[in-house]
Amino acid sequence: MRRVRPGAAARGGAGGSSSRAAGEERALTSVAAGDRFEEPADLPRLWHVTLSVSGEETPLKEVRRGLEQLAHDHPFLLTSRYANDHAEIRYWEEARDLHDAAAVALRLWGEHRRTAELPPWEIVGLEVIDRETYHHRLAEGYGPAPATPVGVHPF
Repeated sequence: MRRVRPGAAARGGAGGSSSRAAGEERALTSVAAGDRFEEPADLPRLWHVTLSVSGEETPLKEVRRGLEQLAHDHPFLLTSRYANDHAEIRYWEEARDLHDAAAVALRLWGEHRRTAELPPWEIVGLEVIDRETYHHRLAEGYGPAPATPVGVHPF
C-alpha cells in the first residue's frame, strides 16, 4: 500500500482545503499488474442487420424513391438493393444484445412505410449477426462483396 502526505492529493496542488485532520494519512488503491479490464456485459454492441421484404409488384421508380427517403431519414442504412417485388436493406444497429437489434429491425419497415412512402410489403427475412461474425465472413469470402457500393441500387 502506498501512502501520501496528508492533504497533498486532496488539495490538487492548488492549496485547496482538506477535510482530513493534520497528520492523517489516506490509503490509495491501485490495479494490480496483469489485471484485465473487461467491458460490462450490458454495453451496446454493433450488429449487422439484413432485412428482406417482398410483396406485390410496384414500379421501380417508386421503390427506389421510398428506399432513398428511408436512407435519408435514417443515414445509418448502408445498402439497399431492390427489384419491383422485393428489397434488401443492410445496416449496422447499435444494441445491447441480439434481441434488441432484431426488435428494432422488425419495426423498421412498418414504422417508416407511411413517412418514406414504402411499398406495403411484408418482412420475409431477417439476419442479425455480431460484428466479429460479419468480419469473419468477409475474411472467408462470404457475405456481401467488400466493393458493394453504399446507397440504393437495383438487384
